[in-house]
Amino acid sequence: MAASEQHYTLPLPSFDKPVRLAIIVAPYYRDICDSLIEGAKGIAADCGAEAEVIEVPGALEVPTAIVIADRQGGFDGYVALGCVIRGETTHYETVCNDSSRAITLLGLQGLCIGNGILTVENREQALVRAEVAGQNKGGGAAAAALHLIALSRRMKAPSRGIGFRPEVQA
Repeated sequence: MAASEQHYTLPLPSFDKPVRLAIIVAPYYRDICDSLIEGAKGIAADCGAEAEVIEVPGALEVPTAIVIADRQGGFDGYVALGCVIRGETTHYETVCNDSSRAITLLGLQGLCIGNGILTVENREQALVRAEVAGQNKGGGAAAAALHLIALSRRMKAPSRGIGFRPEVQA
């Protein structure tokens, strides 16, 4: 079982300029999502990041909310949170696949997103993954977003200034 295995976790990044995170959450299962939010906020605070929680109706709306927040909110990164528990229909596959695919595509466009939308077979699995003292998947998603923000800042090209370049004499 994955919970009993040892996993390596990167040390949290540090920042010399403030970081703003948007935690976009679909709180369909409120108790589970409250644990995910708690974990994400805790990791954000450990890095000195400011975190704002934005709620949306469901997991399929999370990617759209990320785009809206990116265009209008001035955030450095995003934490996608929610929980999808398998039911009796194929709706589970649609929600899991489409929300994940959209989040991945936004990441490939350069947004710094940690995906903490749980996709589980039952409530018990979700509770274990969401628990802050346990697997803390909300915290893991926040850490992923923060690592991507740090990478993005590190890779940013230095400013070349504006104005005229001095003419080089031969």
